[in-house]
Amino acid sequence: MIKRGLVGLSPLQLGAFRVALCAVILMLVGFNKIKEIKASQWKWIGISGFIGSLFPTFLFAYAETEIDSAVAAILNSTVPLLALIVGLFFFGSVFIKKQFVGVLVGLFGSIALILAGASLNPEQNYWYGILPIIASLMYAFNANIIKSYLDGISALGIATGSFVILFFPSLGVLFFTGFFEEAFLAQEDVQISMIYVGVLAILGTAVAKIIFNRLIQLSDPVFSTSVTYLIPIIALFWGMLDGEEFSLLQLGAGLIILVGVYLANRKKRVKAKA
Repeated sequence: MIKRGLVGLSPLQLGAFRVALCAVILMLVGFNKIKEIKASQWKWIGISGFIGSLFPTFLFAYAETEIDSAVAAILNSTVPLLALIVGLFFFGSVFIKKQFVGVLVGLFGSIALILAGASLNPEQNYWYGILPIIASLMYAFNANIIKSYLDGISALGIATGSFVILFFPSLGVLFFTGFFEEAFLAQEDVQISMIYVGVLAILGTAVAKIIFNRLIQLSDPVFSTSVTYLIPIIALFWGMLDGEEFSLLQLGAGLIILVGVYLANRKKRVKAKA
C-alpha cells in the first residue's frame, strides 16, 4: 500500500494523510475514551503517538522510495529484538543470555539482508534500509512505554488520544506540501494513491493500532511485537505479485532474522517432576 501510495504522493504527503485520516476515524469511534487518560499520562500518550505512529510512517515511506517493500517489511521484523534491547537498557527488564544470542543472530540477518539486496538491485540505495530499522527501534520504545506507563488505559483510548495529538501536525504537513491543492485538482494518480493510503490508514493503522495496544497490555513488549514475524511473509507474497525481485540470499537472510527472533522469545522448558 505504501509503495502504491508513493506513485502520486510524496513520502511526507503519504505519511501525513495516513495519520490525519486515521485520526479522524479514531476520533469518531473512540473520542469518549479520552476521559480515561489522566493529566499526567498525556505526556506519554504524545510520545507514544510520535514514535509509535507519526515518525515511523514517514521513515517507511522514505525507505520505499529506494528499496523494495518486501525488504522493508523484513527489516521491520527486527522489532521484537529491539524491544528486548530497549527493555534491558531503559526499562529494567531481566537479562537472559539466550535472548542476547537471539539479538546478535537477528542483527547479523539484518545486515545480510541489506547486503544481499544491494547485490541483487545495485541501482537501489540500500542505505535507506537503515530507515526501517530506525522506525523499528521507535516501535520497540513505544511498546515498552505503553506497557510501563499506559497500562491502565484501554487500547482504544491510547490510540485515540495519540492520534488526537498527531492530527494537527499532520494537517500542517499536508498544508505546507501542497496536498490540498493537488487533491482539489483531481489528479488521477493522486486520487488512486489516496485510495491505497486510505485502506492502509483504516486497516494497517487504526484497526491494527487498537489490536496491537491491547496485545501489549495482555502480554509483554517482546512477545506482543512478535506479530511482526508475519509481516515479511505477507509482504513478500504481495511484493512478488507486484513484480519485485527477491533472491534466495535475501530469503536466507530473512530466515536468519526470524531465527534470531525465535531465540530471543523462546521460553525455557520446565521439566516435569518425577
